[in-house]
Amino acid sequence: MARFTLPRDLYHGKGSLEALKTLTGKRAIICVGGGSMKKFGFLDKAVEYLKEAGMEVKLFEGIEPDPSVETVMKGAQVMLDYQPDWIIAMGGGSPIDAAKAMWIKYEYPEITFEDMCKVFGIPALRKKAHFCAIPSTSGTATEVTAFSIITDYQKGIKYPIADFEITPDVAIVDAELAETMPKKLVAHTGMDAMTHAIEAYVSTANCDYTDPLALHAIEMIQENLVDSYNGNEESRAKMHNAQCLAGMAFSNALLGIVHSMAHKTGAAFADYGAHIIHGAANAMYLPKVIEFNAKDETAAKRYAKIADVMNLGGSSVEEKVQLLIEYLRGMNDKLNIPHCIKNYGADSYPTEQGFVPEDVFLAKLPEIAKNAIGDACTGSNPRQPSQEEMEKLLKCCYYDTKVDF
Repeated sequence: MARFTLPRDLYHGKGSLEALKTLTGKRAIICVGGGSMKKFGFLDKAVEYLKEAGMEVKLFEGIEPDPSVETVMKGAQVMLDYQPDWIIAMGGGSPIDAAKAMWIKYEYPEITFEDMCKVFGIPALRKKAHFCAIPSTSGTATEVTAFSIITDYQKGIKYPIADFEITPDVAIVDAELAETMPKKLVAHTGMDAMTHAIEAYVSTANCDYTDPLALHAIEMIQENLVDSYNGNEESRAKMHNAQCLAGMAFSNALLGIVHSMAHKTGAAFADYGAHIIHGAANAMYLPKVIEFNAKDETAAKRYAKIADVMNLGGSSVEEKVQLLIEYLRGMNDKLNIPHCIKNYGADSYPTEQGFVPEDVFLAKLPEIAKNAIGDACTGSNPRQPSQEEMEKLLKCCYYDTKVDF
């Protein structure tokens, strides 16, 4: 038996933020990030709409990019003190992910972070509060997913929390919020969405319900991402919908080792002054993982189907897979994303010598590979890598070398 779970209500289109007026409750807490929602007036609008719905409103502001375990615990304590019956998370993936984890701790104060990370092991929520997610970026799709990514900075590891319990009750996908994204964020979140759709389509947990969502998302991203990056407003709105469709697909079909590797390398080199931004990591690793997974016959046929949907040409499965890899690398070029960690600058742009020194990468490699294999996303990858294969694959992602194993 398989399961397909989405938010009960999804409001979409410009101006749909107003749907907050329809929520019923006594107290709402709004969880937000670094200030863009306030700067562009969306936070004030949200507060106004919730007050119109008859609720008291409290703010929890300043959730950082790549939110920490400490931020989650702090926010959960604020919720325990305030006792909201609605948790409203708005902004990028970080405040929404953080608020999901806070929600678990709010409903179950005794739960540990380690217990939260047990895949599909969270007890039933909604005994204290319901959850509404409002994304301002077009990539993570956390507004419709059963996932949250929280960083343990002491260990330098990003942990995925995975359980259908944290799928939001309400998602508001308002393209007006996405118009505020800076150009670099458009690129990274867009390639995150493309990775979600491709990994969901080739995942071992794909099904008839997820395949159409994944394929249509891929088509929409192909048609709109580069134009969105270059400032086209209509394409920006289309991308906001496309990333949500990709999220619906992967939340139910799960992901693969592109994400496992991105989770475990993202914060691994923080001592050297930067993170490898999640969407950029996905963009760099995706062509290499396709090359690795395509050694599996079933996966290769699915990549070939993606190439057909994208009208890339090719007469054989092998040729179609290669054309897909070349297309994605070309897309990275158009979005100013490097091809490998060696050329990944601290500002995320391509550079001759990136911020991760070779000797540091090689020293950390065995532990990163081990953690990537143990990541929640690895189990649904079409080809299960050994420790040796994962290390070799990560080396290919560092040096931009061919995957021939």
